[in-house]
Amino acid sequence: MQTRLFDFSQKVNYKNEILAGLTVAMTMIPESLSFAILAGFPPLVGLHAAFLMGLITAIFGGRPGLVSGGAGATVITLIALMKMHGLDYVFAAVALAGVIQILVGVFKLGKFIRLVPQPVMYGFVNGLAVVIFMSQLGQFKKMLNGHEEWLSGTPLYIMAGLVALTIAIVIGLPKITKAVPASLVAIIVVFLIVIGFGIPTKTVQDIASVQGGFPPFHIPNIPFNFETLAIIFPFSIIMAAVGLTEGLLTLNLVDEITGTRGNSNRECIAQGGANIANGFFFGMGGCPMIAQTLVNLSAGSRARLSGIIAAITILLIILFGAPVIGRLPMAALVGVMMMVAIGTFEWASFKVINKMPKQDIFTGVAVALITIVLHNLALAVLVGVILSALVFAWESAKRIRVESFIDENTVKNYKVYGPLFFGSVTTFTEQFTVNTDPQEVIIDFKESRVTDMSAIEALNKLTHRYTDSGKILRLKHLSHDCLLLLKNAETIIDVNIIEDPSYRVATDKLS
Repeated sequence: MQTRLFDFSQKVNYKNEILAGLTVAMTMIPESLSFAILAGFPPLVGLHAAFLMGLITAIFGGRPGLVSGGAGATVITLIALMKMHGLDYVFAAVALAGVIQILVGVFKLGKFIRLVPQPVMYGFVNGLAVVIFMSQLGQFKKMLNGHEEWLSGTPLYIMAGLVALTIAIVIGLPKITKAVPASLVAIIVVFLIVIGFGIPTKTVQDIASVQGGFPPFHIPNIPFNFETLAIIFPFSIIMAAVGLTEGLLTLNLVDEITGTRGNSNRECIAQGGANIANGFFFGMGGCPMIAQTLVNLSAGSRARLSGIIAAITILLIILFGAPVIGRLPMAALVGVMMMVAIGTFEWASFKVINKMPKQDIFTGVAVALITIVLHNLALAVLVGVILSALVFAWESAKRIRVESFIDENTVKNYKVYGPLFFGSVTTFTEQFTVNTDPQEVIIDFKESRVTDMSAIEALNKLTHRYTDSGKILRLKHLSHDCLLLLKNAETIIDVNIIEDPSYRVATDKLS
């Protein structure tokens, strides 16, 4: 089936798309600036990333509605490289990360993110919601003598009041009308109030200037040799992995919200292409941004147009609109992002927590804590997947059991139930009484499967035990894939196999 460039599954609501794009742009600008400054980059490098990532992935990405930009998750991975070697090495690392991401998409490895268990998703999303919310509290601080201090007195009351007004509009307006995005209305109303009454409060221009030109083409000024590759490659690998993890998890989240399915491999390729462009056009790179994506969806967007509008709006602001956007009160943007955090949190997880296995609760909490404490989304998900895999292996290992009986021909029959793999081989081996068994023994695998090298080695050792005792061991009812596994290991295991008529089990592929 041919993939259409814009994937419009239904008629586009142009009003919703345009307004959603404008809202996304307003929330992305201060975040991209903050991340750039945090990493020690020139502020415009963050805005260039927001424009390039947003435009390229909106057009070519894996699904409509997904918003990409200069995300903190990927920027954090480059801070050490910036401090040690400078900006040109960062651009080279970003471009190389893009190449790696394209290779992941070309070889269709993006589908493996679908293996992330639900408890890990709960922990990831809840932890991310807390991180988004807590990050907004930084706007309630000010610089004083080179140190950050919490606002107090009138500045605090003004900031808190404007944030509360923003939240009230975001919550209340949809009850009156959904014709326009509540978050965009809240930003405009608070902006007009601050300008109209001359209220002194922190604005976007207090973070950094947003005025500049079109992202210029620039080949990173670095030595092109293996020494340089050795420097940037580790950072590129980490950035690519973090970007793909956060991006594909965001894609999964949008799939759940919209009830549709995105293309993970196409998203990998689009994200990689966008990062390559960043490396050659003064951008700090990035990945899909969950907060802005949720802002986009809550504003009614379901097509690619909003992402394109957001990216073009950011470019126009860089070129022409800096004086206006610079006066936007940060309180309005903080209020919108706080509501995004509240909407991101999986409140339903509290309803099902009593029904979840204890190990799933532990996994979800661990992922959330790692996300909150370390702000490392990729590490949190990796730990969650490993914990889930270990729990699954442990539970599967406990399911194996062996029943035995001696038939009328004085042949000892062992019937194995459950999978034979690395986690269950010890329990499996302990069930056999080699010394007291009769001359001939049959192991029946009709209700079991030989799944890995550890299982083959266990059978190999068991065979030698029976052979050394002068007895015959036969295997029975092995499925086709188990026979193939043993055949490939014929130099390791030497055992008589009873040929059975061809039959199928649930995991065999139908022709």
